[in-house]
Amino acid sequence: MSNTLQGKVALVTGASKGIGAQIALDLAAQGAAVAVNYSSSKQGADDVVAKIKAKGGKAVAVHGNLSEPDAAKSVIAETVKALGPIDILVNNAGIYEMAPLEGITPEHFHKQFNLNVLGLLLVSQAAAQHFNPNGGAIVNISSGVSTVTPPGSAVYTATKASVDAITAVLAKELAPRKIRVNSVNPGMIITEGVVAAGFAEGDFRKWVESITPLGRVGNVEEIGSVVAFLASDGASYVTGETLHVTGGPR
Repeated sequence: MSNTLQGKVALVTGASKGIGAQIALDLAAQGAAVAVNYSSSKQGADDVVAKIKAKGGKAVAVHGNLSEPDAAKSVIAETVKALGPIDILVNNAGIYEMAPLEGITPEHFHKQFNLNVLGLLLVSQAAAQHFNPNGGAIVNISSGVSTVTPPGSAVYTATKASVDAITAVLAKELAPRKIRVNSVNPGMIITEGVVAAGFAEGDFRKWVESITPLGRVGNVEEIGSVVAFLASDGASYVTGETLHVTGGPR
């Protein structure tokens, strides 16, 4: 086990399951102390913390629904109180809902933008005030949809295109403070959420596999390892990038 993140403090938002949980496990495996943020699934977050502790790592579960404007400050405050100044922030908390143009409502729009865009900005804003003075890394979890632009995903795709743009802007804003900002744009990854939504099998998956050069969907480990790299000093000269982890360009 490499300890490339030994002594670092990481916060992973939306880390009670799926991609976020795997990111938390991977950062911990490389030596980071991890704050596992969750909104509704305390059990899921506690399970991730228990797995990290079972392997000798350090972790805490931190509650906060990041679609609520005041939650960002409390999540950051709890993290810093428990673990110390932040070295790594992974903005993974997000939501997706599909709807064709005629099905878009203000509620559908705001539900996704409030978490995927505003929540990400507010957490980054709060975290930046409590980052290690030596700098660190922010990794935003965007999505391959920002370039694949599937039909019926106008609002969700717009949120992720926003994340890509925000990544580029914040990379410039935070560079003087030695905080690198990159985004990871996953393709279709099999998670509990994807299974629950009915996308794990059937026509949508077949379509994704048909347009993916590697010819398959991905798994959470294939995202976690890339995030851990971008969070590490191995990526010390990488900022403002959107790294597509999608099995190849569409």
